[in-house]
Formats: sequence, C-alpha cells, structure tokens
Amino acid sequence: MLLRAIPQIMLQNRFYSNSPQYLHPELKADILHFMYQNISRKYRPQTFRSMVGQDAIVTTLKNAIKLSKIAPAYLFCGCRGTGKTTLARLFAKALNCQALTADFEPCNECPSCLGIMQGKALDVMEIDGASNRGIDDIRQINETVGYASASSKYKIYIIDEVHMLTKEAFNALLKTLEEPPSTVKFFFATTEPHKVLPTITSRCQRFDLHRLTSDQIVAKLGQIAADMGATVEKDALQLIAHVAEGGLRDAESLFDQLLCYTNGPLTYDETAQILGISPRSLYFRLDRAIEAYNLSFAFELAADVFSSGKDLSAFLDGLIEHYRTILLLKFQLPAASYLHEKDQKEYAHAAAFYTQEHCLYILDYLLPWYKEIHRTPFKRVTLEMIFLHLIRSQKRISLPTLVRRLEEIESGASPRPLSSSPKVEAPLPKQEISPEPVLSKVEMAPPKAEPKVASPAVSLKIEIPIAKQELPSEPIKPIAPPTESVKESLPIEPTPQAAPPVEMTPPKAELPQQLPKPAAEAAPKAVEHTRSQKSRYDTLLRFAAVELEGSLKKEL
Repeated sequence: MLLRAIPQIMLQNRFYSNSPQYLHPELKADILHFMYQNISRKYRPQTFRSMVGQDAIVTTLKNAIKLSKIAPAYLFCGCRGTGKTTLARLFAKALNCQALTADFEPCNECPSCLGIMQGKALDVMEIDGASNRGIDDIRQINETVGYASASSKYKIYIIDEVHMLTKEAFNALLKTLEEPPSTVKFFFATTEPHKVLPTITSRCQRFDLHRLTSDQIVAKLGQIAADMGATVEKDALQLIAHVAEGGLRDAESLFDQLLCYTNGPLTYDETAQILGISPRSLYFRLDRAIEAYNLSFAFELAADVFSSGKDLSAFLDGLIEHYRTILLLKFQLPAASYLHEKDQKEYAHAAAFYTQEHCLYILDYLLPWYKEIHRTPFKRVTLEMIFLHLIRSQKRISLPTLVRRLEEIESGASPRPLSSSPKVEAPLPKQEISPEPVLSKVEMAPPKAEPKVASPAVSLKIEIPIAKQELPSEPIKPIAPPTESVKESLPIEPTPQAAPPVEMTPPKAELPQQLPKPAAEAAPKAVEHTRSQKSRYDTLLRFAAVELEGSLKKEL
C-alpha cells in the first residue's frame, strides 16, 4: 500500500492536508517527512496560464507553437526568481506534448509531460552552465546533437546560467547553434545577459523577464496560503513582497520560512522580527531627536542598535528606506503599501517636520556610508558619528536656501539689482542741485572754457541773458571780453538784430546739457559702489559654498 501511495502523492504533487484520506495518520506523517517539498517547488507553474507577470512572453511562445514558427534557440533573461527556467520547461513540455489543449497548453498527463515534470525525460536535458562551462562539455553536446530523439518530437537542451560558459565554449557552440538539426532546440537562461557573447545573442530569440509587482506577489502568496489553510495578515504578505524585491521564488522561500515559525496566524510584527527588519520605532525616535536637537540621543540609539545584534548595513538600509518614504510624502506621492497603519501616522508627522532639501541631504549622506560601514574597524564610533551628523543637520542651512537669501538681500540693498525695479534710479535724486546754484556756477565758470565751445552762437546765449537776469548790478565786461573770433561771427548770426533778447535765452531742454558736472561726478561713484557691493556678495557666496560643500569652484 505504501508503494502505491507514494507515487500517487508524487504525481498529484500533494504533501499536506490534500493527500489521500485512506492513509494512516502515522504513515502519512512519515511520507510527509521524507517527501517534503518547499513551496517554490511545490507550487511551480505547470501551465502557461499559471505563470505570473509574464503575459507578453507567454503569448509570443504560444503563438509560435500555433503558427509552427519555432526558432532554433531562445534566450531567457531576467533577475532571479522571475521564472526563466520554469518558462523554458513549460515551452519544452508544450513542444513535446502529445495532447495539447485547445489554447496550446501542455496536458501534464502524457508520458512526455510526466517525464519532464519528474526530471526523467531523455529528450529534455537540463545542463548547469556553472559546472559544465568548458569546451569539452560543449564538444559532448556537438557530438550527440545529431542523434535522433528517443520518443519525443524535439530534442531540447536547457542550459541554465549560460553566461558562465567560457569564451572558447561559446565559440565551439556557434556553428551548432546557427544550423542545428531540425529536431534540436536550445533554451538558454541567464541573469547576466551582458556576459553572453554577441555572436550567441544574435543567433537566439531573446526574451527579457521583468520583476513582479508587489500586488502580483501578494496575490500569489494569498493563493498559496489559502491552499495550505494558513492564516496570514495582508500587511505581512505585503512586507514579504517588499523584501523579495520582485522575485517570486524569494517571496515563496521567505513565506515557507515564516510558516515554520508559528502555527497560528502570521502577523506583521512577527514577520518583521523573523526577517530581521529593525523596528521602525527606532527611526521615529531618531526623528524626534532631530526635531528637538538632542545630540545625546545619538549615543543612546547607537547602544540600542549594538545591543540588539542587528547588522549595521541592514539597519542603514532600513534608515535609507525610512527617509525615502518621507521624501515620497513630501512630493505628495503615495506611501509604500506595506506600511502599517500606526506607522503611516508617524510618517505623516515626520513629513511635516522635514523639508525636501533636508531629506535629500540626509539620503546623499547615508548612501556612501551604506557601502563603507562594513569596512571601518570602529563600527560603534562610526555609527555614533552618523547619528550626531544627522541630528546636527537640523541646524544646517542648505546652499540653495543661502543663495536665495543672499539674492533677496542683494536685490534690496544694491542700487542696480538684476531684476528690473523702479529703485534703480533712487540714488540720483540725492545728487540733484537746485537751479539757482547751478546757474551761478555757470556764470562764475572761468572764461577758458568758452573757446572750446564748437558753435559761436552758444557763447552769446550764455553771456547776455543769464548776466542780465541774475546779476544786473555787475557789468558784463569783466566776465569775458569778446574775442576776435566772436566779432567775426556776429554778421553770420541768422537771427535779426532787432529781435527781442528773450528769444535768445537758452531753452529749458538745453539746461541738462549745461549741468552734467555734478551728475557726472556722482555716476562713477554709484557704479563703483554697485561693483563693490556685488564683489562683496560674490565673495560671501563663494566662502559660503566652501563652508557648506567643502569645495570651491575656480572661475574660468
């Protein structure tokens, strides 16, 4: 009875409560003990429809079978746990299946499908590229590739981690890969496609498998939990999906590990504890210390981290994720779905305190330390200094903020700011002088300046009317005797002699031409003052950059 029961259980792939009911409980326990399979193997997809998250690739492969357009070689690329080898096995089963369904799915009942499922098929050979990577191993493939298949339609070679083959092994495979027999197909799987030679890639149809989303992983784990009769909180499943980082096999392995921890419901806190995730309460305590500028808390937090035995790199990883979540909230983006409700309230409070510049500065500071923390011999002191720096960053003024403040000061104090403003001409009214003193200065000007005037008519306009109006008691002769050039120019005057003297008075529009000396003396002073202020602000900005960023860019 035992010999009949074990093969039946193996074929049906049931090892828990779904095993045949006619087995004795003790016998059933012994079978489960010796024939146990982990979740990743037990729930490996056996049909195309059970593949998770690779719909486009599945559709392409099924259409290739439907249209009989089977390429000689296929290359499946992607990160770990996304289904590369599983998809190669499914494609091999579909090609050799003796009773395909209407939608081109393998039947999983014919001898070919059962042989591939049990790993006993002679025509489907799986080769580990890491341990069979030499040229001699490829020569064996080249020697046997010409033999006919045993019982299937195609002879299929599945080479996993094909990037581990040597350059000589790749070159030995080129001719066979380009022109194989019509009944031979090659399926390659790799996590590092950039290491595969371009001559190999050009002879294959390449499919890139993408990471699975958290919702897809949570849905798959929920189906597994329901099938096994396990009770798991949804927050725990979301945390598992987050730690798996898009790999379904990693998520299934973690879930299998967590089910061994408890027989009751699996909670979020238990999941975080088993996975070694630091409690977020430590991060929230650090936020409150930064807000209160409590420098002594750095030593207290470092002591707590060391006493808990947590890996420092893992702790910094969680701290970086913590500030990333705050930054998402600052940008008004949805927070991570795996967060607990009580944690979301704490993050809302932290997002109200931090600024975007502060979060970006902390992330820039923590990322290099994540790589270097395992190299330093003084790990506790280094961790204390990291926490002290984070708390001190609360008083830090960012460089963009400092530049913005200095620009505001400069725009208010400088006589010629960069932005157009009516304050540009503000200093000029202070230099203006009343008309009376200006006219007197013009009258008392030395006579040497008169011969330099280009037009003789201008000299007459200056002498006659101004002297009569402002200084009638003084004669005109002492001011300046008429020169010979002026006398000669009198007949050339276009105005008649009988014209009233009022018409010869200088127009008001010409007064600014006679008053340039005070403004000309004040203009260079204003320009020089503006330049000196701009120079002081530029120097202040450069020294602020040195103080805050630790470097000074040389002006070209």
